Amino acid sequence: MTFDQIINDLKQKKYSPVYFLHGDEAFYIDKISSYIEEHVLDENEKAFNQHVIYGKDTDKLSLLSLARRFPMMAERQVVIVREAQEMKNLIAKSDDEDADKNKDQLLEYILKPAPTTILVICYKYKTFDKRTRLAKALQKHSFLFEYKKMYDDKLPDWITNYVHSKQYRINPSSAVLLGEYLGNDLSKISNELDKLMLN
Repeated sequence: MTFDQIINDLKQKKYSPVYFLHGDEAFYIDKISSYIEEHVLDENEKAFNQHVIYGKDTDKLSLLSLARRFPMMAERQVVIVREAQEMKNLIAKSDDEDADKNKDQLLEYILKPAPTTILVICYKYKTFDKRTRLAKALQKHSFLFEYKKMYDDKLPDWITNYVHSKQYRINPSSAVLLGEYLGNDLSKISNELDKLMLN
């Protein structure tokens, strides 16, 4: 599933109970989590039902306790974990097939998520092994999204499309120069392009 397909599903209110967003490229992870944060709940629901927490400030038990809560005067709640790669023991170190499944409480939650919660885990700058039981459970029961660093030869097209999406134009040689100068960090590129367009 592409980024555009995910955003289209969100616009149509087709929600997954869990979004596990991971990979070396943070741009699309940030875009998806920001869209969910801004659009899933209306303003008067957000005060009690939207929780944005950071990996270094929480642990797995606190996160899952929050995810299992019932929403207050709303159909659903949203729990977003930013910088989840900073959370200790988020992903179980052992994935031994003989291990007790109940030991990995995140896996247990993925297999039976709270139906009134949208849990968004932003695990940036890293990927994890898709052969694990957790990854397989996410692929089967929820949503696992990985975005890798863009190859340098794809940057000019990405820059051109980004500029066009903002109703501006850029010539191909300028897109190539920007890509060479700024590197393949899409967040950095988009920030610099936004500054140029403001001017």
